[in-house]
Amino acid sequence: MDIFTLGFWAVALLLTAISLAKNKQKTFSAMKKSKGMMGSMLSQIVAIIFLIGLVLTFVPPETIRAYLGSSNTAIATLTAAGAGSITLIPAFVAFPLVGSLVHAGADIVPAAAFLTTLTMVGIVTFPLEKKEFGIKFSLYRNGLSFIFALLIALLMGVIL
Repeated sequence: MDIFTLGFWAVALLLTAISLAKNKQKTFSAMKKSKGMMGSMLSQIVAIIFLIGLVLTFVPPETIRAYLGSSNTAIATLTAAGAGSITLIPAFVAFPLVGSLVHAGADIVPAAAFLTTLTMVGIVTFPLEKKEFGIKFSLYRNGLSFIFALLIALLMGVIL
């Protein structure tokens, strides 16, 4: 385990101990609720693992490197951002998927562009958004989200 994981474990255990000392009944009640929530999400977590396995089975690492690798970062970033804009995947599925893509050879900038547009831009949900908020708001929000997603991706490339 790396230092960050150990740090998170230490903080979680410390806060749990503080919570137990403060109110044992509420802490155990919260633990029971979280156990129930985790049980209901277990099938989704297994589905995530299965989906990532399918993607990595049908899309070999060489293909991922060819399209999302560092050969042409600008085109790869725009392609990934476009794919993320039209794809509708929950964020808790997107994070492990992007991690697997990076592990398979994708450059960090296109991977970050895919992830940020996936969570910020909604072309699939645009008709509903337009109906509820109006076309002007929806166009501005999606356009600005796309621009900021690209900026975030570039910033991640600089940071990482």
